[in-house]
Amino acid sequence: MLVRLRRPAVLVPTALLLVAVVGVGLYLFQPWRLFVNTTVDEASPLAASPSAVSAPAVVVDATTPAPEQSESVAAQPKVIATGEFISHEHGTSGTASVIALPDGDRVLRIEGLDTSNGPDLRVWLSDAPVIEGRDGWFVFDDGDYADLGELKGNRGNQNYRIPVSVDLEDLTSVTIWCDRFSVSFGAAELVAA
Repeated sequence: MLVRLRRPAVLVPTALLLVAVVGVGLYLFQPWRLFVNTTVDEASPLAASPSAVSAPAVVVDATTPAPEQSESVAAQPKVIATGEFISHEHGTSGTASVIALPDGDRVLRIEGLDTSNGPDLRVWLSDAPVIEGRDGWFVFDDGDYADLGELKGNRGNQNYRIPVSVDLEDLTSVTIWCDRFSVSFGAAELVAA
């Protein structure tokens, strides 16, 4: 009895379809990222400002009134809100702080971040509550949010500028958001300091 092999007319399209499905799956899920970590270590904006350190010394005697300290020399960055990350889709730990700078700018500072790497990870400020468990994984795109940009690294310390137009009264949480799959890797509730 002879066993007949399928015709190439069926095998070739099937093989091409299989290659296309595997290629799309690799593009979407990028499984190699689970084995690659990116560590970032940016300086904290809370470090002493150079103007405060390099201010010239003023000699004052009893007959000369003391000069008033310049506002720019005295002004320092200030933490206005903080939060601790909880895990959602992936194990996530670290802290988040909103820092007001002397020039009026604001920065989101993430310290000690440790989460999984993944495709299309973003840093979002959101008006959504931080909910533990699966119920909290998908809530951050339901309301208002501000996209602060691509996650610089899945580990370490990093800074994200908060645009002037962002109202921090309304956006009280931060999430590491996977935009490709619309899921939170981890989030922190920002509480006024």
